[in-house]
Amino acid sequence: MNNDQLQAWIEQISLRDFGVPFRHRARFNSRLRTTGGRYFTKTHDIEINPAQLAVHGQEEVEKIIKHELCHYHLHLSGQGYQHRDPEFKALLKKVGGSRFCNALPGNQQRKTLPYRYKLVCVECGMEYLRKRRADPNRYRCGKCAGRLRLIQLLGK
Repeated sequence: MNNDQLQAWIEQISLRDFGVPFRHRARFNSRLRTTGGRYFTKTHDIEINPAQLAVHGQEEVEKIIKHELCHYHLHLSGQGYQHRDPEFKALLKKVGGSRFCNALPGNQQRKTLPYRYKLVCVECGMEYLRKRRADPNRYRCGKCAGRLRLIQLLGK
């Protein structure tokens, strides 16, 4: 399926399920990794993850399209278009869109240790656990204002 076919498909779903035409652009975006699609509030365009179509088929992608069209139509009509808004939840349920997309195989994040680094105060021995690397020269101990030393824990 190419972008023109996707555009026609979204226009058809919009007219059939929402009764309002889709008047903006729709396209595939292969850079999307953890989401099935997205709606842009400034341009009103919709992007769909092509991997969802390849892995889960047209039925699941149609639910994703309905989800994005809920954002689209509610935003243009000035109603609550965000996930937490009751108007969005009600319209999504009415048209049968999916709240979440199915995960793609191989996209599960690798579980790592919660903390990969430790900053240790040279003066008092106070320890600060960190998930990300930090430059110890930019920080001081919160307890005694001493210098810190970075220690890499197990893992990468």
